[in-house]
Amino acid sequence: MGRAARQAVTTNPQKSADAIVVNALKLVGGDEGQNLTTRARLYLPDERRKAENIRKLPSEECSESERYEGAPTLIGIVGDELVEVQLSSDRMLEYILTPDNLNRAYRQVKANKGSGGIDRMEVEQLLPYLREHKEEITESLLGVSYRPNPVRRVEIPKEVGKTRRLGIPTVVDRVVQQSISQVLSLVYEPKFSETSYGFRPGRSAHQALRKAQEIINSGYKYCVALDLEKFFDTVSHSKLIQLLGETIKDGRVISLIHKYLNAGVMVGHKYEDTTEGVPQGGPLSPILSNIMLTELDRELERRGLPFVRYADDCVIFCKSPRAAERVCESISKFIEGKLFLKVNREKTHVGSVHGQKFLGYSFNM
Repeated sequence: MGRAARQAVTTNPQKSADAIVVNALKLVGGDEGQNLTTRARLYLPDERRKAENIRKLPSEECSESERYEGAPTLIGIVGDELVEVQLSSDRMLEYILTPDNLNRAYRQVKANKGSGGIDRMEVEQLLPYLREHKEEITESLLGVSYRPNPVRRVEIPKEVGKTRRLGIPTVVDRVVQQSISQVLSLVYEPKFSETSYGFRPGRSAHQALRKAQEIINSGYKYCVALDLEKFFDTVSHSKLIQLLGETIKDGRVISLIHKYLNAGVMVGHKYEDTTEGVPQGGPLSPILSNIMLTELDRELERRGLPFVRYADDCVIFCKSPRAAERVCESISKFIEGKLFLKVNREKTHVGSVHGQKFLGYSFNM
């Protein structure tokens, strides 16, 4: 890219706190004086562009660790090529707070609708509130003084006599959580297993079922259908923060996620601490649960065991009853000893796949 092109890319047409949006629609110049027309949308911290690295998307030969070392990346279009804009690994928060990412988060929260949190602000009231308080919210997030509100406890019917506990964040917290989730998804999606299907873009329960049937048809007639007891309510905060810290190098983002985990819950008019768990009901919990359970996926892959996982529903396939029993025993020890989760052995099925239910459907031999 020539000097004129580089100068155009680093023009600052729109400022917002510590971030800018650059629309490069036509760049004219180049070292040889050639015209260079590009279309790109880049989100870069305004005073730190010299440290940024714009490069082509990694090739198949590039290892995953080389692609993602905790540095957030943006996929854009320059000319006819996709490019990856990789920010310095300690500036993820600035990327989360770029106008485009926040606007996309707002649109998603608005589309999801849902009831308000403890402040009872509804989605319809969100836009005027953000317009009035956006600078205050952004500055508090950048200054790490932001304090999430406790979630509002809601219980919905699950099975006969049972309920599922949800934690409903305020609509403002939902926008912040969604903006974080969008960036985490960009960083972690390439790390997730090919046979993990829950809470992932472009993947569905039906794809998980088809994959499971494909494994069965290849000769795996026995399985371990794991039941993780109260998974979302029992996720270890310290283990999750450890896993996040292995990839995310911006301590402010880790701190903000930790604040959400520890924000507490309002049950009626009573406040309760949240020392463990990722409350279902907020935009962050799906990807955080996948980050935690990717450790299980990696262990199963390391052992060469075929499996399909959809959120906390996981089925491991074996070729004999004895192998299934051994796998159940050893993987339960891993889950409880390394991930600090609880396997409900009474509800965990070990045996033939015939008639075993997964995501509401029964397998056929």
